[in-house]
Amino acid sequence: MDLPFSESYKIKMVENIHRSSRQEREVWIKEASYNLFNLKSSQVYIDLLTDSGTGAMSDKQWSEMMLGDESYAGASSYYKMKKAIQEITGFEYFLPTHQGRAAENVLFSALIKEGDIIPGNTHFDTTKGHIEFRRAHAIDCTIDEAFNTTLDYPFKGNIDIDKLEKVLKSHPKEKIPLIVVTVTCNSSGGQPVSMANMKAVREVADKCGIRVFFDSARFAENAYFIKLKEKGFTDKSIREIVREMFSYADGMTMSSKKDAIVNMGGFIGLRDKELFEKASTFNILFEGFISYGGMSGRDMNALAQGLYEGTDFNYLETRINQVAYLGQKLKDNGIPVQYPFGGHAIYVDAKRFLPHFPVEEYVAQTLAVELYLEGGIRGVEIGTLLADRDPDTGKNRFPELELVRLTIPRRVYTNNHMDYIAAALINVYERRSDIKRGFKIKKEAPILRHFTVELERVKQR
Repeated sequence: MDLPFSESYKIKMVENIHRSSRQEREVWIKEASYNLFNLKSSQVYIDLLTDSGTGAMSDKQWSEMMLGDESYAGASSYYKMKKAIQEITGFEYFLPTHQGRAAENVLFSALIKEGDIIPGNTHFDTTKGHIEFRRAHAIDCTIDEAFNTTLDYPFKGNIDIDKLEKVLKSHPKEKIPLIVVTVTCNSSGGQPVSMANMKAVREVADKCGIRVFFDSARFAENAYFIKLKEKGFTDKSIREIVREMFSYADGMTMSSKKDAIVNMGGFIGLRDKELFEKASTFNILFEGFISYGGMSGRDMNALAQGLYEGTDFNYLETRINQVAYLGQKLKDNGIPVQYPFGGHAIYVDAKRFLPHFPVEEYVAQTLAVELYLEGGIRGVEIGTLLADRDPDTGKNRFPELELVRLTIPRRVYTNNHMDYIAAALINVYERRSDIKRGFKIKKEAPILRHFTVELERVKQR
């Protein structure tokens, strides 16, 4: 018989988790103002809030932690990280930062000014937040296929070249400091961008003299999908594909808490020395000296090792197959999810799950709360709450997709946990017609409100 698929690692250490009662969870979520971010981790049985910094490091990464050089300037850990970044991405210059949004803060401080236009493929929350904080505008140029969750299209993260060219023609070049390509595209369901699309974006940008930057938190997962789905890449290694991907970019930001499998860390990769020197000033101002950038030496060592492990095919196959395992169980039981399955998470289509529900009552957040009440599972809303208010009108922005993201941490849970998650969501689906009340906002921050928002139940309709 054929040998079944199995994980590319074995478990060396475990952490106990508490399985609570529904009665306990009803009290806890109300005390948290129905914001899953406000829950204590001890109140969560299976935590799918994010894959950012929640992965399990390997024995080699832990070994590297013990070798960390904590010198303020010129630490050996800095050079170890620099070597890994150059080998894997090809960028000559880099700046360490403590995480991805810090990398965005430093880079955008050097590039973006008020009134600028930043086109891209569905900018994620912190990216859009940093753009709008500077009174600039993020414009979504994602292909239309991304917004049909039933459509089996291999590269739903792609930028629509016609949409991009329309934006570039409608605004002066001086108002467009960069194009952002997010790989994989988180807000459209962890969907990959094809190599052909990256190349096409590069060609359009070159005609207009505009920089291209990759938001690269999940670049290795994107490379895996290219290897599996795009013609001409089957026989190429993940690292060969990665080098070609980055050849179409002028630079990158990286939240290393994803594909480098560390609990904290990030960086900026650059080709241009002049931009590197300009960004260095902001790095020193916001993060720390350019040879540590808000990171300890031990974290830089773990990050460097994680970049090598995160671009290993066997690891990626294990990781993405587990996500697909959960997705297929949900799909087989009629749960509406973004299809094909993404790299780091399964995205439940809340509008199709609760078609009777008004989006004004935050349908995706309502579904996320119901899943927590059912099984102690913490997901996250990718919908109207995350979309924030329009900075010009102050009104809610209602995105085309209202999603609940079930984000799978790397090397943390087993497929038994995936079975539990599926069973809990199926139970919610079976009682979906009984879900009558959503939420209204009691208190919200002026930007990135979903992290701290306070909600209350609306009255029975």
